[in-house]
Formats: sequence, structure tokens, C-alpha cells
Amino acid sequence: MSGGSSSDVSSTIPAAPTLADVLLARQVVSRYLAPTPVLRPEGLARELGFEVVLKCENMQPIGAFKVRGGIYLMSQLDAESRERGVVSASTGNHAQSIAYAAREFGVRAVIFMPENGNPVKLASTKALGAQVIEFGRDFDECRVEAGNYAEREGMRFIHSANEPHLIAGVGTYALELIEAAPDLDVVIVPVGGGSGVCATALVFKTMRPQTRVIAVQAETMPVVFRSFHERQLLSLEGGSTWAEGLATRVAFELPYEMMQELVDDVQTVSDEEMRQAMLSLLEQARVVAEGAGAASLALARKLAPELRGKRVGLVISGGNVTRDTLQRALSDDGNW
Repeated sequence: MSGGSSSDVSSTIPAAPTLADVLLARQVVSRYLAPTPVLRPEGLARELGFEVVLKCENMQPIGAFKVRGGIYLMSQLDAESRERGVVSASTGNHAQSIAYAAREFGVRAVIFMPENGNPVKLASTKALGAQVIEFGRDFDECRVEAGNYAEREGMRFIHSANEPHLIAGVGTYALELIEAAPDLDVVIVPVGGGSGVCATALVFKTMRPQTRVIAVQAETMPVVFRSFHERQLLSLEGGSTWAEGLATRVAFELPYEMMQELVDDVQTVSDEEMRQAMLSLLEQARVVAEGAGAASLALARKLAPELRGKRVGLVISGGNVTRDTLQRALSDDGNW
């Protein structure tokens, strides 16, 4: 896997949202979505040696946290943008978010998704009323094509990460978490594009600065990990992970800037470690998570010796797992 400075750098980075923006977003998001559960599974706590607090964003209507951002961003579009329609790209959870929000606000949505992607997420995006165009081998290829399409058609392109309203909307789950568990020592958040960890860090570092916020990425697609630690935006050639929510080869400007300021660390886990975490969530907490959604527990288990005795929040970012993937996870054949 080779790497270099990202060629996706924009000349103008949008201003980062603030806690005030997250509070404004909650006024909108709360009209459309109920708070998701915060669980404290005793079995996991006994196994790991520290208090475990799960924020179950897998329980959203689309099975993932991103719907919060989609709703808030759509609510903030001007009349002309709503009339023209929106275009975006996603491996699935962001796609469902935009499709769901567009349906709520009566906006036409065109979503580019990779070929041979998650069929559950693809079917859901279509069922929510979006026009889906399957293009390219991965998220980054279809993202570029989506941007070109939006420019040709005069539609509003919604970037999956460089959108302050998305981050502010997503931050509403972090508000719910800190209100339910105000004394967390550590919060671990899966990172693909970066909206989730940026939103979480924004809320916690403003309201409880001593809480450590750690992002976790797939070790086979570590562009955010490397960009964070090398302190420069990178893009990587190749790489793959079955956890499609973490499958990105490009680091994005706004999340990068926010993470450098607010996030304490970025670490990685293997596909096998995520598989084991999926099974632990199922057995110990009765929680169904997709690979990306289980990444926070995978890292918590990896860091267990240093987390012993602490209060640890784990964001279960999504639960859109296919039957085939779940069967493979249960088979324990190591064929990932």
C-alpha cells in the first residue's frame, strides 16, 4: 500500500461547527429521531475489567448514526438547493442518511454507491426513495464521479465529511451520551470519513475536556490513522476491509483539522478483531453491530490492560450487517 499527500485538498475548508451548532441541531433532530439506548452490559465489563457504556446508534431507523447529520443538513438547505436536488456518495450508511432525510424534506436525491457493495444498505437506500447509481470499485471512485455528476446537473453535492451541518447533527448522539454518562474517562469511536469522531470530540472536549477521545480504523485501510500521526492529509492506493463503513482511501480536510485539535489518538484494529467484537456484542450485550460498528469494542479489548478500572464509552456506530457477513462471522473460518 503506497501513500502520498491527498490530491483531494480543497482551497477553502468550511468552518468547523461549535457546541452551539450541535445544540441548535438537536432542536431539529429531536423532532425526527428519538434518543438511542445507552447500555451498560455487565458481561462485557467483567470480561474486560472496566465499566463499558455502549451508545447504540445501530438502533436508528437506518441502522446507523449518520441519519442525524442527514436530517440536520437537509433542514438547513436553501429553497433553491432543495428544488435542484442533492447528490452524494457512500458505501451505505451515509447513503441511507441522505435518502432518509431527502424523503422527509421532499428533496430529490441521487446517491452513488460502489459496485458490489453491501446489498442491505443498497436495498434500503433505494427503498427510501433515492435514485442509486452503482459506480466504481470503492467509495473514493464513486465519490469523485458523484461530484462530477452534481456539477453537470447543477445539483447540490453533499460531501460525506466536509460538511459542518453533518458533523453538528451527528453530535447530537454525543450530547445524549454525555448526559447519560457524564463521567466517562475514555470514548472510542469508529472512523471512516470522520464525522462521528469529530462530533464526539467536539462535544466531549467542550463539556468534559479530561475525557480521552480515541478513533479506531481498519488496519488494512489506515489513511486517517496515518494522516493523524504523520500530521498531513494523505491518500492511499489500494487496501480493503470487509467493514465497508471504514473503507476509505482518502483523508478529508475538515475532519482532519478537527481531529488534530480535538482527538487524543487514532489506532487500528484488524478485520478479525472486529469479527470477534461483533460476536461479543451479540453474546454479551444482545447488540447486533456491523464490522465498523464493532470496531470500538475491538479496540477496547486491545487496550484492556491500560483501560482497567476506567469508565469507557463505546460508540456502536451501525448495525447494517448482511446475513452472509453474519454467517461468516459465526463460522470462525478466518476467511475474511
